[in-house]
Amino acid sequence: MIGSKDDQNLVITVLREIRDEARKTNTRLDATVERLDQTVERLDQTVDRLDRLERRQVAMEVRLSTELVAVSGAIHEVRDLLRDDRATRATVLDHETRIGALERTAGSR
Repeated sequence: MIGSKDDQNLVITVLREIRDEARKTNTRLDATVERLDQTVERLDQTVDRLDRLERRQVAMEVRLSTELVAVSGAIHEVRDLLRDDRATRATVLDHETRIGALERTAGSR
């Protein structure tokens, strides 16, 4: 047991100070936990937004790839048409030349 009344008062005072400091520490810990909870919530929201962004990016890449394949196909079709047109032009030019020669021959008779 504690000896004198002054010693008892001193012990009680020290215990009250410890209790008060523990309450302050608990209050600070509660505030810290609340801030951490808010930070975790913001991080969760950021992860959700990043996930949505990633899905949109993948979808956009798929659409772009599809369109690129379509454009490539169209370019090949145009190339083939231009080749056919050049061959046709050569044939038409040959016919025009031959017709002109026939007309000159027929006109000179």
